[in-house]
Amino acid sequence: MPDTPPVFRFAPSPNGLLHLGHALSALLNHDMAKAANGRFLLRIEDIDQTRCRPEFEAAIFEDLAWLGLNWERPVRRQSEHLDAYASALHRLGELGVVYPSVMTRGEIKAAVTDAEAGGKAWPRDPDGSPLYPGRERELRQSERAALIASGKAYAWRLDMAKALALLGGGPLSWRESGAGPAGETGAITADPAAWGDIILSRSDAPSSYHLSVVVDDALQGITHVVRGRDLYHATAVHRLLQQLLGLPEPLYHHHRLVLGPDGRKLSKSNQDTGIAAFRAAGRAPEEVLEHVAQECLAGLR
Repeated sequence: MPDTPPVFRFAPSPNGLLHLGHALSALLNHDMAKAANGRFLLRIEDIDQTRCRPEFEAAIFEDLAWLGLNWERPVRRQSEHLDAYASALHRLGELGVVYPSVMTRGEIKAAVTDAEAGGKAWPRDPDGSPLYPGRERELRQSERAALIASGKAYAWRLDMAKALALLGGGPLSWRESGAGPAGETGAITADPAAWGDIILSRSDAPSSYHLSVVVDDALQGITHVVRGRDLYHATAVHRLLQQLLGLPEPLYHHHRLVLGPDGRKLSKSNQDTGIAAFRAAGRAPEEVLEHVAQECLAGLR
């Protein structure tokens, strides 16, 4: 049988206009797939229906086509596959590694403030957010059922300690062909515990980014995940979920970020760095390609 071709994907969220950082990631995925005689897929990550809008999705297609990229059809939209994420969440529930949580952001902030005022250092995740207190973690089944039936808004969280214990305490790692913030490459030791009890599903979002991305990558047969270094540490969570759900492990490649004048990564609020802004100003696609060419070359190293 012939070897299966490698599969790459670019997966933006239609909650704003694409910027030069997105152009870099899309171009890297597209060009790496072409160089490997592989496939290039476009996925629309539109779980968050409160922020995702059809006009932004249309702009994604227009921007990428203007840059000269081609992708396979049909395009996968997460909003059309909510049952797949619900099934994965149900499986994690059967494993006994999820619990409903009801603490609001305000309540979490108050708990952290009180602890720190008392001299206790509160643990924070790699992005700097305080870890969830987990006060509902030890509720009995009847208490969890009562909490859900109460009508209060709740989220399903991963019980990180139970999840790691289920794996037997063995080492967890991923294969990195790019580089981390400090140049890390090769076999990378994963530390999902650093993220605490992550959210898997909320009342206003049927699946979190962490859960949906590993499910989608598996269902689409993604073999190479090429994305920015801002998601480097999150890979630890993704490897844990893949292990729990019996999903395949792709090869990861984290590329450098395109930074703004302030030295921070670009956001969709940076209209002056938007691909559409270049197009509206009468610039040629080649100018955008040239603008990120050196970033692409660095990302391939």
